[in-house]
Amino acid sequence: MSIKPRPKIVDLSEVEPNVRRGGDLRAMLTPATVGSTSGFMGVAIVQPGDRIGEHYHPYSEEFVYVVCGQLEVDLDDEPHTLRPEQGLMIPAHMRHRFRNVGNVEARIVFHLGPLAPRPQLGHVDTEETEIIGAAAVVTEPAAAGAAHDRGQVRS
Repeated sequence: MSIKPRPKIVDLSEVEPNVRRGGDLRAMLTPATVGSTSGFMGVAIVQPGDRIGEHYHPYSEEFVYVVCGQLEVDLDDEPHTLRPEQGLMIPAHMRHRFRNVGNVEARIVFHLGPLAPRPQLGHVDTEETEIIGAAAVVTEPAAAGAAHDRGQVRS
């Protein structure tokens, strides 16, 4: 007999911020927090002038919805403007970085699926970021093809 999963509500304030890639990334609904099996969902909070460093997902598509703020997203080095109430699907293997180019905080809801075979394989950084105050600054490229698992967030 299989056990039926139970719904679970997770509040943003219950999730530890991950600022290692720039921004404030919070993986809210994940295999670890709610027992999800097909993907995970979270929120990225990006302050004016801050960014989320370039990366890609070898196993997952990423779905993004802009709640508020002015963002630019670089998709394989091509910049695109993202406005509130717009959605974006980023195919697996596509390099991407988000930059807040406005004067107010930006908030993005993201979902990745399917899950990678192991969490550490779900995210590949293509540049390193150094956190200085509220902004992340690119310092040097990551080792080619190296997968990094820096916490639960892989967006």
